[in-house]
Amino acid sequence: MNKNRLYKVLLSPHISEKTALAAELSERHTFKVATDASKFEVRRAVEQLFDVQVTSVQIQNVKGKVKRFGATTGKRSDWKKAIVRLADGQDIDYTGIEG
Repeated sequence: MNKNRLYKVLLSPHISEKTALAAELSERHTFKVATDASKFEVRRAVEQLFDVQVTSVQIQNVKGKVKRFGATTGKRSDWKKAIVRLADGQDIDYTGIEG
């Protein structure tokens, strides 16, 4: 995988209360990824960017919500998230990462 594609696969970490708890208890980190990213690409990107060992990757397509703005309706964009499980003793430190 070339370096340009590597930086385009992972868009940002997805931080919420649920994902923070999963990262702390079971070493599962969640990322927003490109809509055309595969499990293999996500695995390689996380391993090379954060210098950790990945044991499994799960990918989900998240449908955008339909919202109303007064009389008009709009739709948020669809996006893809990847849940990455790390090997025992591995951890990702998000401090120092600029987005």
